[in-house]
Amino acid sequence: MHYARFYGCDLVNGEGIRVTLFVSGCLHACEGCYNRATWDRKSGQPFTPEVQAALLDLCERHDGLSLSGGDPLHPHNREPILALCRAFKARYPDKDIWLWTGYRYEEIRDLPVLAYLDVLIDGKYEQDQPSNQPWRGSDNQRLFRLHAKNATCP
Repeated sequence: MHYARFYGCDLVNGEGIRVTLFVSGCLHACEGCYNRATWDRKSGQPFTPEVQAALLDLCERHDGLSLSGGDPLHPHNREPILALCRAFKARYPDKDIWLWTGYRYEEIRDLPVLAYLDVLIDGKYEQDQPSNQPWRGSDNQRLFRLHAKNATCP
């Protein structure tokens, strides 16, 4: 897996103060995407064990981890993202993971990584459907609280 960048202190991509990783690789090619540079799965830098360790260290003083892209659930990214989520939850069981994907929940609901996610935002970005809802770029996108005490799904 490759990644474009990560933010060590992010107030925009989820609740609280977060560490946000933007991975490379996206098959959706949404018109109007603000992050087109991440579509090529080989763009950016390799996500090495050293990068993962640095990312996890940063999470110690923040509320959680956010995963965006590109698409963290691009087929090439699924195993490394699963490994990262496992490592995060083993180290920080009380912190949350948010993940944005262009896939619909119904397409990915059986992926093992969902067992580690607290919040999933699904659906391709649709530039002709602007949204005022928090953490969503377009109105077709849905927010699932997968492991919240009172889990909600649209």
